[in-house]
Amino acid sequence: MGKVADAGPDPISPTTFAPLRTPAFRSIWLATQVSSLGWLMQTVAISWLMATISTSDLMVALVQTSSYLPAFILSVFAGAMADNFSRRRVMFAGRCIMAIVSAILTASVALGFADPWMILGLSFLIACGGALNDPAWQASVGDIVDRRNVPAAVTLLAVGFNTVRTVGPALGGIVVASFGLVTALAVTTLSYLVPLVTIWRCKWKVRSSPLPRESMMTAIYDGVRFTAMSSEIKALIARGTLFGLASIAILALLPVVVRDQLEGGPVAYGTLMAGFGTGAVFAGVSNGVFRRRLSQERLMTLACVACAACSLALALTSSLAVAAIALALGGAGWVTAWSGVGVTVQLASPRWVVGRTISIYYALIDGGIAAGSWVWGTVAQNYSLTVALEGSAAALLLVAAAGFLLPLRERPESEPDPLEEFDTPAVALDLKPRSGPIVIKIEYLVPERNLEAFLDLMRERRRVQSRVGARHWTLQRNLQKPMQWTETFRTPTWTDYLRLNHRLTEGDKKLEERVFQLHAGEHPPLMILSIERPTGPARKPERPVPYPSRH
Repeated sequence: MGKVADAGPDPISPTTFAPLRTPAFRSIWLATQVSSLGWLMQTVAISWLMATISTSDLMVALVQTSSYLPAFILSVFAGAMADNFSRRRVMFAGRCIMAIVSAILTASVALGFADPWMILGLSFLIACGGALNDPAWQASVGDIVDRRNVPAAVTLLAVGFNTVRTVGPALGGIVVASFGLVTALAVTTLSYLVPLVTIWRCKWKVRSSPLPRESMMTAIYDGVRFTAMSSEIKALIARGTLFGLASIAILALLPVVVRDQLEGGPVAYGTLMAGFGTGAVFAGVSNGVFRRRLSQERLMTLACVACAACSLALALTSSLAVAAIALALGGAGWVTAWSGVGVTVQLASPRWVVGRTISIYYALIDGGIAAGSWVWGTVAQNYSLTVALEGSAAALLLVAAAGFLLPLRERPESEPDPLEEFDTPAVALDLKPRSGPIVIKIEYLVPERNLEAFLDLMRERRRVQSRVGARHWTLQRNLQKPMQWTETFRTPTWTDYLRLNHRLTEGDKKLEERVFQLHAGEHPPLMILSIERPTGPARKPERPVPYPSRH
């Protein structure tokens, strides 16, 4: 058995295509590629339509903004839905919105309602459906495949999309040039129906919680709180946001590069997008090798340098061949950055909150991409296309240098998922699920020789308890009995107290054991559970409301 284990793949870096052995993942993944092919055709059609009906470089760049801004606005809400409702149903609802709005867009163009603002509005609504679908789909990856296959599965999402990117834009350009915009948009609408049917037919097991569903506001608050307490995820989000803001100039201004600098048409635009996708596919397939040999920080630095070189080359060349090679390099950097950051966010998040952390990640990076599209479009409009692309290259080098302040740390191999093994303590009162606030006090006896180690562990315990739901965490020392220390925190309700304990991971339990080992009493640390009661003026008893007589 030992030899087999040694000869097998690294549990953190399995072969790239291993997740495709899971039927549900394979079916949805393939259906998503069909949908992505249609979406890329639609992107080419909309971008080229905007470039032909509007002379404003800013309006052309705003096509990218309309595609990414909904994720910034809706992702946190969508992530809370993904963690509180059936992820499969959330995905289905998002796909329905995409298909319906795409049909409206197709009909509008066919009837001649090609107004720039109307196109941006419908593009925005299609992206709203995607913003609802994406966090649920990403969070479902960990439900559908084994944890050891999650890195490969997340990489496959990027590889699949960028494989389609090699042919989608070129195909879109050919369809637009040969058959017209309406045909391209109609094919896209049909492609959106494929994942809709697949999601309806595929089902997978999801670990159910014994606790009632959180309210949406509480779920959003807990997700934001967990993310804010995780320095690892915060660094990932910050670098990803900056990378998206700096690098999106490549895609946002590419239609303008083709139109003004290369003097090409939709076929040339599709060919360059295919070059971008080719580089992305190469980097995606090689991602496992890169992750084993290079740190995440080094990969991000290389990705920034590659995209900077691409942006600079586009600013200086008038050759289609040189631009295609530059875009292949940019595509490789693009997928290297996003797949690496996405894998690490997924692995750093327990299952109970993964939909929300992914949605916050997407909200901020897509907000950065939307803002970057507007910024670089404005620079191109007010100064020149060359200045915008050169500015993008300089900004990407600054993002690489930001690693000194916001380094991306390696993901530890510890299991972050909650154990969900908790025996509810016996209480003498009849508590309801919403009874509270609940006050938890744990008393320790710590000798002077253990004090420094105890305080170090309690600093970490505060972070652990706070990110799973503890409020107002404090540590007090008894002035009469200096050996006695009391850890105190609160939860809004009894259900929140139970939920907190169900969220603790194996690593959190080990930390608790290390704290208890420093306790010097004959018995384990004493835990006291209390419920707060208001001490203000007593309320007057409510009088019963008499019902009207029926006679």
